[in-house]
Amino acid sequence: MSEPVRYHVLHETRYDYGSPVSLSQQQLHLSPRILAWQQVEEQRIDLDPAPTWRRDAQDAFGNPVSWVAFHAPHEMLFVSSSMRIAIMPHLPPDLEESLPWNELRDRLAYDASAPTPADLDATRFLFESPYIRVKHELAAYAADCFPPGRPVLVGTRALMAKIFKEFKFDPEATTVATPVLEVLANKRGVCQDFAHLMIGCLRALGLAARYVSGYLLTRPPPGKPRLIGADASHAWVSVYSPGSEGEWVDFDPTNNLLPDTEHITVAFGRDFGDISPLRGIILGGGGHEPEVAVTVTPLDEEPPRPVAVADSPAIGKLATEAAASDAIADEIAEPAEPSLAAPNTPALEDEPAPVTSRQ
Repeated sequence: MSEPVRYHVLHETRYDYGSPVSLSQQQLHLSPRILAWQQVEEQRIDLDPAPTWRRDAQDAFGNPVSWVAFHAPHEMLFVSSSMRIAIMPHLPPDLEESLPWNELRDRLAYDASAPTPADLDATRFLFESPYIRVKHELAAYAADCFPPGRPVLVGTRALMAKIFKEFKFDPEATTVATPVLEVLANKRGVCQDFAHLMIGCLRALGLAARYVSGYLLTRPPPGKPRLIGADASHAWVSVYSPGSEGEWVDFDPTNNLLPDTEHITVAFGRDFGDISPLRGIILGGGGHEPEVAVTVTPLDEEPPRPVAVADSPAIGKLATEAAASDAIADEIAEPAEPSLAAPNTPALEDEPAPVTSRQ
């Protein structure tokens, strides 16, 4: 059996409010899932100021989630999630062996017969969700990838490659609220947009697909050390394919590859809104933008150096604080997000503000 690849991930978010916040309630999807191929060795979330109330549980999709409330006035919020993860290789054995896509579509469609428990669970990811519409234009865009009889995973791989080839990674082109049809028309966006688009195409064809959030190992230029806080969270797609190992198979349209040991899964849901890393409501606060720093570090590497403030004001500020924080520095190792088969391909996504805005 192959040895796992082990990482330390550090995800820091800071809000400096324009005026004091008197009350705040937040939902945090920052704790990773335990999966057949992913073992969580250590994990903790630290908050400053300390919350008045906190509850850790699972959401409707089985993801770890924390709910916190602050009842005392505060002018900033600092959230640090640190974890140590072991990832086993888990690529599917043969995409050609998956069911014909149109056979699977008919199997997931409603009829009088009793569905299998796995099929019934998959139908949660078959319909429209707040950020993903199911439109004929999306089915038309994906149609050439899914001729009758083509195995569902082969068709999904073709759709992934088509999006990778025809769309440009452009962080300035979209916001978290940009409609999928606008992304389709403009052919620009970030990993969140490409994941939403691909999921919309699959659902428009009658297939079940879900949104996956997590981290991706980014590689520094040759000869350069890995930097603390130089990464962000990532998003990709998982499609339902019964009979395949694990039944759900992941695809990363931003990088045109099947995720394996360099993707770290945090959560999955219908779309970004179900599993945004930090989301909530505040009373007061004025204007505020989050500063986000994420670092993914393989545990067999030397510790990364902090990003200089001159290199990245927002991230450098967080990295400096992290280096001075015993709760973080002494706890585990470090985290981030990467790019795989295409090492220099942008693969990152931004983090939302507490009221679901993207950095």
